This record gives sequence, structure tokens and C-alpha cells, in this order.
Amino acid sequence: MADPLDDDPYLWLEAVHDPAALDWVRARTAETEAAYDSPALAQRLRDILDDPDRLVVPARHGDWMYDLWRDAANPRGLWRRATRASFLAGRPDWQMLLDIDELGRADGIPWAFAGAVHGPRGSQRALVQLSPDGGDAHVIREFDLAAAGFVADAPFTVEADKSRGAWLDADTLLISCALEGGAKTASGYPRSARLWRRGSQLAQAPVVTDAAESDVAVFVGADHTGGRSTGVTVIAHDFFHDEVRVWAHEHDPHGAAAQADAAPVPDPVLIDAPQDAHVDLHGELVTVRTTTEWTVAGMTHPGGTLLVGPLRTLTAGDGAELVAVFTPTATAVLEDWTFTRTRLVLTVLENVRSRILSLDPANGWAQTELHTGVATDDILAVDVATADADEDDELWLLARGFLTPQMLIVTDAAAPAPRVVDRARTVFDAEGLVTTQHWAVSADGTRIPYFQIAPRTLEGPAPVVLSGYGGFEVSRLPEYATIFGPAWLEPGRVHVVANIRGGGEFGPGWHLAALREKRHRAYEDFVAVARDLVARGVTTPNRIGCHGGSNGGLLVGNMLTRFPDDFGAVVCGVPLLDMRRYTRLSAGASWIAEYGDPDDPDDWAFIRTFSPYHLIEPGRTYPPSLFYAATSDDRVGPVQARKMVARLMDETDAEVHYLEQNDGGHAASIDNAAKAALQATIYAFLDDVLVRRPGR
Repeated sequence: MADPLDDDPYLWLEAVHDPAALDWVRARTAETEAAYDSPALAQRLRDILDDPDRLVVPARHGDWMYDLWRDAANPRGLWRRATRASFLAGRPDWQMLLDIDELGRADGIPWAFAGAVHGPRGSQRALVQLSPDGGDAHVIREFDLAAAGFVADAPFTVEADKSRGAWLDADTLLISCALEGGAKTASGYPRSARLWRRGSQLAQAPVVTDAAESDVAVFVGADHTGGRSTGVTVIAHDFFHDEVRVWAHEHDPHGAAAQADAAPVPDPVLIDAPQDAHVDLHGELVTVRTTTEWTVAGMTHPGGTLLVGPLRTLTAGDGAELVAVFTPTATAVLEDWTFTRTRLVLTVLENVRSRILSLDPANGWAQTELHTGVATDDILAVDVATADADEDDELWLLARGFLTPQMLIVTDAAAPAPRVVDRARTVFDAEGLVTTQHWAVSADGTRIPYFQIAPRTLEGPAPVVLSGYGGFEVSRLPEYATIFGPAWLEPGRVHVVANIRGGGEFGPGWHLAALREKRHRAYEDFVAVARDLVARGVTTPNRIGCHGGSNGGLLVGNMLTRFPDDFGAVVCGVPLLDMRRYTRLSAGASWIAEYGDPDDPDDWAFIRTFSPYHLIEPGRTYPPSLFYAATSDDRVGPVQARKMVARLMDETDAEVHYLEQNDGGHAASIDNAAKAALQATIYAFLDDVLVRRPGR
């Protein structure tokens, strides 16, 4: 395996928009679309995604519930809102705020909505984010919610960049931006935070926090709990280590007339917590979720502990006032946490099954379990959909299972009384199907759980799609089979989700167990699940297809190159694959903490063992594969998939297909029609390879 950093015959495909590279992309894409055109399935999936009666999962801000609605007539979406009362009554009175399609036609740019940052309570302003192609870079435009239009008088606007903005008050932003005097880190993100006052130029906005070029990024935030305004800046040294600084913001009474130097620039105070911990603010409280063991004020807390205390205990004190409100066990870990007005709500995973706990800080953090009130044999995932901590203890939960459509449930964190407000419609025939949980044993003896969705009376060997992720502490939990239900389960096939190490299913330790030089464990876990399916008589290797995207694309790329005899097909989306050059491509440098630094010879010694691009062996037999990406992906980029396909085509006899959309960014599809077409192609390929002509 020669080091191809300077000697790679496929480097020309790294020029994302080079005409020759795009000609190659168009030719490969046309071949794939011709081979796996599936108009009937694409139409069915699009009808499901565009269903006018589908469930709306809103975001609450005060008395309003916000939503982006996409359908056949509005493919890019309508940004809209309804009063909380009307939504709660089941008859939302939608007010249209912004027609994204119409805006795109007016501007001559096919905008994609990339979110909105709402202003402080009572401001009626928001920062609307719009991507020109579905990538991470977006413009920012200030929006007047009351007038349902963009602000014309001294608005806050930013051109396309990976910017972040946070409202300190109605006339002051905290912004991280690489434009107009800003700079980028090596990962391509802003490296400074600035205080931008209305009426001043962004280029003159004073710097509050500055990072080094070698850092990943500077992020910004603001907490407005209880009417306070606390500015937050975060210097991310790498993906898992950062420094959080805060200060109390005082509103500038001069408003739009203020000049850039009209008020002193704050000197943020460091929160004295471990750099690998997750730190959040809630008014005068600070929460710290540890990643590794932490000894503070004479007490040692294991990784995965949630501690809460007054902010001052970590800005001016020794941490003695921190209280451990959650301590993990071997089976129960903290997945997330949310404040309501008087409660702290925890989402806990116990053996990868959801529990919701409400903690009362006024009563010694006493716990009450919040139930959904839903009776089902399915395995459900439940999490907090939305809440407004300044308003009340109302809590909106989202419950769903692989075979159970999403349900939106409203309850009270202080006085639980769950009620299903709305539920999604069933989109496929799940009669006779069942979800079960099983455990495989990995190469080092670790037990690895996985979910299996299959006919109750399964007769093997059945075609199986096995999916996983295994990185960045991301947990794979049950999600309703909106796509793979109609496309794969309905005909009686099997879908499996593996909860491998590298994820967060058993807390931060589960993630750390597959970090850097331990990366091989994630791949050993995944193939152990595939082999367990064979041992249980569910299937045979030639009928197992694996599918993963992004870091999951790296996962299945390793299945293709390291364990080709265990799989009959591989679907690899928006992937990392060239781990020698990944830090030089798109935002790759930001993931060195996850994978290692290939420019360090010691790191490259282990990275090369899981770099699929370098593990291709001429003459070896590989299962058929389908790779897909998007030209506009500015996070991972399409070039690693391009090069992998070219090398497989030129140096092996493998059957390999490639599909690259232009728009869509890292999601690889920008609207419902594109998503339906992509998924129909994927399942047409899997059906062909695993059902119609299973090889070997």
C-alpha cells in the first residue's frame, strides 16, 4: 500500500467542478439511473413524503409553533407558524411566513431553508438561514416575524458562509463568520466571534473570542432564561475538546444608532470544566456532562455523569456546589437533557430503550418517570420534540418505533398527563412484522446489540439490509420505516440496525472504545452482527446488504474492502474513504480527534488499516456496490466516493455503480422528489443484487 499523497492517478477527480470530472460523474450517474430506474417506487415514496396529512413536528417559541412544510407544490418549502392554542386543539391556523420556492424564483437562486435563529422573547425577529445548494454554507437574512417579511431598515445580513449567529438583544448579535475581516480555521469554519451592533458594519465588529487556525471552529450562543442575556463563545480545539466562555450582556440603549465602539467589548469568563465535557447554560445554572472521569471538589464522577450547579461555581468557585443528578450504570446512560420552567428532563437509554425522567430541583432533584401512555408491543424511541423553558413546563414528546408511526405527545414535566396530539399515518403494510432485539459477540468478546425488523414467522435465508453508524457518539435508535418499510419490509424482507461501538448507545465509553487506533472495533462489531444473522439462520452472506452514510459510509467501505465475503451488496453514501487525504478535503480536518492525523506517521500506521481507498486489492472478489454523493456537499464532499469508484472500476473486476446529484449537500438530496428518486435507486439495486441474483 504505497502512500498516494502525491502519487494518486485519481487526484483529478478531486477538482469538484472541473469539466472533465463532471463529465465522468454525469456518465457514471446516467449508467446507474438507467440500470436502476424505478419510477413506480419513486412515485410511491414521493407521495408518502408529500402526504398532505402527514405529521407535523413543530418547534415551539413562546405562543407560536413553527414548521417548514414541503409538498409537491412547494418542494423547497413554506416556512410557517400557528398559535400554540390552535395546534394543541388539533386545528392549526397556519400563518405563512416565507415561501422558499417563490423567494428562489425572485432571487434566481434555488434556495434551501437551513433553519432560523429566533430573537429574544418579544423581539419578533429571526435570523433566517438559506443555502444556495443544500450545502452547509448559507446566507443569513434578518426576518420580521410580525410583518412576515425581511427587515429593510438596517438589517443583519451575511453572505454565504458557515456562519453562526446568536441574539444578545434585539439590536446586538454575537456572530462567528469568516467573511468581512474574519478568517477560517484549517477545517473551513470561522475562527473568531464578534460583537455586531445594529447600524455598524460587520467588518468593524470587535472580536470577542479568537481561535487558532489549527482549532476546528469558534461557535456562539446566547441564553435568555429568566430575562437574563448571557453570551456564550466556544473555541472547539477539536471535535471533542473545547473551551466555553460566558459573560452577562447588558443591552445597549442606543440601539441602531450605536457605533462599533459605543460600548465596551466584553471579556468572557472561562467555565472551569473539563475540555471534553458537554457544558450548557440555563439562567444561573450550568450543566456539565462528563465524557471521562472528573474529580472536582474532592468527588470523582465517572464519564457520562450529569452535574448541575450555579454558574458561579465554575466561573469563580471550585465546583463544590455541583450536584450529580444522573450517574450512568452498565446499562443506563444519558442520551439528552432539556429544561422546562421548573424541571430538568432527561432522556435515558437503558439497553438502547428510551426512558424520560423529570427531575425537580426544588425537591432535591427527585425523579419522576414520564410515560407516553401508548400501549404497543413495538420497541419505541422517545425524545423531547420541543419545549419553551421560559414559558411553562409543557413538554412535547416524539414517540415512534420501526413499525409504529410517529406520535406527537404533549404532557407536563411537573404534573404528567400525556395526551397524543397527532400521529402519522401508516405508510406500509406491517401485518405479520415484528421488531426484536438481539446480541452478537464481537472479536474481543463484547456483546453488541442490534434491532431486527422481520416477519414474525421468518423463513431463511432472507434478504437483509444491515445498517449502522458507529462514530461521533451518535446513537442509532428506532425510527419509523417511512422509506425502507414500503421499499423493503413490505415484501417480507429483513432490516437490521446495529448499535456498534463508536456510537453513544452506552454512553461516552461506548464511543471512546472505537476511537482512533481502536477504530477496528467498530468494524469488528458490525461484521459480528452480520455473522450472527447467519448463525441464527436468518440469512446467508450473499443475501446481506449493508448501507451506511457519512461516517457510516466509511463503515460500509470497510465492509467492502476488509470483509467482502460476509456481504452480498454494499451501499455507500456521502462517505469518507480516502483516509490519507481526508484532512485536506472539505471539513475533514475537523475530525482528526475521531480518526487520527494521517500526516503523523504514527497515526497513519493505524489509519491505513481502515482506509478503504487503500485497501482495494486487484484480483480480489468484491460484492456489487453502489456509491452516491452530492456535488454540493461541502462537509465531506463527493471526491472520495468518486475516487473509490474509479479505482474499483479500473483495478478490479468488481461491479460498481455511482450516483451523484448536484444539489443536496451532505444529505445528498435537496427535496422530497430528489430523496424519493435516490432511495428508489438504492432499493432497486438492493432488490436486484440480493433478491433477483444473489451471488456466490
